[in-house]
Amino acid sequence: MGTRLLRFEYDRQECWGIYEEDLRLIEGTFPTLRSILTDGHSQITRAKTEGIIISMEEITLLSPITHDGNIYCQGTNYAEHREEAGFTQQKPAYNLLFMKSPSTLSAANTNIICPQDVQLLDYEIELGLVLKQDITEETNITTQNIGDYIGGLVIANDVSARDIQIVEQQWFKGKSYRTFCPTGPYLYLLEQDEIHYLNDLELILRVNDEVRQHSFSDHLLFKPTDTLTEMSTIFDLRIGDLILTGTPGGVCLRLNKDILEKMIDINTTYEEKINYFVDTQKENGYLLPGDIIELEIRSRDHYIDLGKQRSTVVQSISVNS
Repeated sequence: MGTRLLRFEYDRQECWGIYEEDLRLIEGTFPTLRSILTDGHSQITRAKTEGIIISMEEITLLSPITHDGNIYCQGTNYAEHREEAGFTQQKPAYNLLFMKSPSTLSAANTNIICPQDVQLLDYEIELGLVLKQDITEETNITTQNIGDYIGGLVIANDVSARDIQIVEQQWFKGKSYRTFCPTGPYLYLLEQDEIHYLNDLELILRVNDEVRQHSFSDHLLFKPTDTLTEMSTIFDLRIGDLILTGTPGGVCLRLNKDILEKMIDINTTYEEKINYFVDTQKENGYLLPGDIIELEIRSRDHYIDLGKQRSTVVQSISVNS
C-alpha cells in the first residue's frame, strides 16, 4: 500500500509525517514538497517503523502541497460539467488549461474565506496529481510509463468566484483568492503497482450533508496521459507541481447560450452584465457563510482512500470596517 504523507505544524515547526494507524514524525528538515520527494525517501521509509508517534491533537494541519510549486488546471474535463458550462457533452477538440496561484493553498480543515467583492462562491472537487519527476522536454506519457512521473494523489477544492471568472472573463483572478485551494488532508504517495487506480477513483462533494457532486475518474475526457503529454510540448513541469484534473457535474454554475452571449456583448456595460449574471444564478445554491463543504476521494474497492476534507465558508472582514 502507498504512503500517506502529512505536512503539519508541531512544536512551532513545520514538519512532515506518515499517517497509518498512528502519525509518525519524519526526521530531517524538508522545507518544500519538492525537497522531501527528491531527498527524503530513506527518511520516509524509516519513519514507518521508527518514527516518533505524535498525537493528531498536538498538530496543526497544513497543505501537503507547498507554495514553491505551480498549480496547473484543466477546465470542463467531465461531460456533465461541460453541459453546465454551456457546452455540449462531447469531448472537445482541445484541452482547456489554465493556472491557479499557489497562494490559494490551504489545509483540508481550514476556513474558505469569501472576499467582500464576491457574490457567487462555488466549489469544485478535483483529483490532484503531484509530479515526482521533472519534465523539461517533449515526452510521450503512456499508461505504461505514467507511474514514472505521477508520484502522488491528493484531494483539492478548486474554489471559484464565478462572478469574477465569468463576468470579467478572468479565470486566474476568479480562482486565485487566498484559501481558494484546500488540499489534503494528506498526499497519497503511490506504489508503482497502484498507478492503475488513476482511472478507478470515486469523487464525492457534499454541502451541508447534501451530495452535490458524485463521479468517477474514468469519466475524465482528457486522461492524465493525454494532458501530461500535451503539457510537455509547451512548458516545463517540476517535481512537486500540482495538476488539477477538472471537476465533475454538480457545481452551482449554470451557463447557456444567452448568458454567454451577454457576457461578450461589447454594447452591454459591466454593471449590466454583473446584475444580469447574478440574477440568472441566484437560485443555484451558491456557497454562503456558515456552509460546510466535505470532499472525499477513494477507489471503488476502498483500497486507496485520500481522506476527507471539511471546510467552512466564512465572510472576509473588510479592511475598512
